[in-house]
Amino acid sequence: MRQVAALLLAVLLLALLASVAVSAGSVRQVLQTQLQLKNEDNAGALALALSQQHGDESLMSLLVSAQFDTGAYEVLRWRRADGTVAFEKTAAPAPGRAPDWFKGWLPLDVQPGMAQVSNGWQALGTVEVRSQSAYAHETLWLSFLRIAAWLLGVGLVAAGLAAVGLRRIRAPLDAAVQQANALVQGQFMTIEEARVPELARLTGALNTMVVKVRSLFEAQAEQLQVLQQQAYCDSLTGLTLRKQFLAEFESALGRDDGPVRGGFILLRLGALASLNQRLGHAQVDQLIQSIARAVKAYPDRVRGCLAGRLNGTDLALWLPAPDVAEDTAQALADALRSALPGGTGAGTGGTVEGGVQLSIAAIDMSRTRPMSHWFAEADAVLARAEQGGGVSLAFQRVEDEDLPSQGERVWRQQIGDCLDAGRARLQPFPVMDRQGLLLHWECPLQLQLLPQGEFLPATRWLPLALRSRLSAEADLRAVQLALSAIADDGQPRCVNLAPASLQEGSFVARLREVIFQSPQSARRLGLELGESAALVHFELLHELGRQIRPLGVALGLEHAGAGLAQVDRLYQAGLDYVKLDAAVVTGIAADAARAAFVRGLVIMLRSLALKVYAEGVNDGLDAQALWDIEVDGITGPWATGQMIKP
Repeated sequence: MRQVAALLLAVLLLALLASVAVSAGSVRQVLQTQLQLKNEDNAGALALALSQQHGDESLMSLLVSAQFDTGAYEVLRWRRADGTVAFEKTAAPAPGRAPDWFKGWLPLDVQPGMAQVSNGWQALGTVEVRSQSAYAHETLWLSFLRIAAWLLGVGLVAAGLAAVGLRRIRAPLDAAVQQANALVQGQFMTIEEARVPELARLTGALNTMVVKVRSLFEAQAEQLQVLQQQAYCDSLTGLTLRKQFLAEFESALGRDDGPVRGGFILLRLGALASLNQRLGHAQVDQLIQSIARAVKAYPDRVRGCLAGRLNGTDLALWLPAPDVAEDTAQALADALRSALPGGTGAGTGGTVEGGVQLSIAAIDMSRTRPMSHWFAEADAVLARAEQGGGVSLAFQRVEDEDLPSQGERVWRQQIGDCLDAGRARLQPFPVMDRQGLLLHWECPLQLQLLPQGEFLPATRWLPLALRSRLSAEADLRAVQLALSAIADDGQPRCVNLAPASLQEGSFVARLREVIFQSPQSARRLGLELGESAALVHFELLHELGRQIRPLGVALGLEHAGAGLAQVDRLYQAGLDYVKLDAAVVTGIAADAARAAFVRGLVIMLRSLALKVYAEGVNDGLDAQALWDIEVDGITGPWATGQMIKP
């Protein structure tokens, strides 16, 4: 494009100079001819006037002198017949307004006018007349300026039109470059086909390539879902296998953005061996599938629910919401009484054909309790449910002894006072690379709710902050602390943002203002959101990336897993990295199917130009398997012990 522009400029400049030169030469030729004719006409008229003086040199001298004084002559000379000068008058060349270089470039070569003077048949001599050429040069100079000005104007207009034409040609080329760069970054962008025929073929080919690559990516995502089913799901029911359910359950209990309390439902099909003998394996399988369909309906409808098959007879359902376990268990019992073969319909103690007994235990408990407590309480409640017949149900609400029972207003006051007083700190956990070097510090926020109390992790206070709509204030405080720490030691840090904060209208603008105040530290800051942000709040996530990434801030997803394959526009989210959830990577060393799924997930994310980290790694064998899969970094208890501090 530069060569084309230079060529056009050279052609325009050459045409301009040539036009000026030709026009100036033409005007010079006209003026030169006119000046020559003037010299000849004036010489003839003067010779005629002198011839009428009958050879009286005194009168003739007076006439020549008068003619010289009244005309613009450079030389006026009268020679006698013998060649001697009878009268001569000269004048210095007039200065005029034409510069000397112009006179030297376009000189006026004009011969003097000559005419014979006679007295009858007697020759008296000749008259020589040379007019001043300064006025002609001045006229030529002014004409030159006018012509140059007009041609310059025409040249500028032509240059403008050429620039518009070049821009029109360059627009699809720039769009093609932008499309190629977007493809390198894992974004599948199509562009409008150019109107220029040659470029139309180029843009059409690029669009076809992008569509093809996108289809390959989508096919890869579909294959990942198949691998997920094979690695994590029970082939009979489609529910999550026991090992994966336990890993996901433990991860859900440890997440910062979960609820204060949750519900857990345990279902047990009694006397499976005798059922197989009486009903046959095929009918028992259908019975189990009917129960699984009823359980599986909740994760399909409610995000965050977990459903799994723990063994041949036990199914489990985790509900990430308080005070819903009893109602959900009752709805399940009613649905199963009607759905199971020979069911008697809704009602307590319904029976089914063949002596089928289904016991359902439901508990509601604080999420701060470890997973073993949940199963212990559920088993105790299930023992009560098994005392009934048919489809029987038992429920228990387990009160939380760690946190006092107080209203939302009190919690809001405590969290607000804590943030205002600065009783907050970041608890760093390292993310290391294969060489054991620090990639960044993962820094969840801890709050001291009471002035003399302990600093509580986010699992204790964030659900309360979400309920009190204070998550945005807490996230902004975490970002301020991270920027201050980066300014002190220069080490990169990442902080977690609650997806709920994105829903506050002014949050992104306030966040950008905080980051903008520390431009140097911002280049080593990362912001992380849970996978649910990409699934539920994709547009808000995309806008967050558009606002903060130009400031040098990295954006990532944490707790990511199989849900990534369901994000239709993950390539448009504007992410820099993804952290795979502990439930996805735990046990990868001993499970080939799990390893194949994680490998496919890493390949898919790498194709989108994303870095991939693994969370919650607690075993050296799992860590080695993840390095073999070529993840970029690892965090978790194992990484904390292995990292080489810089």
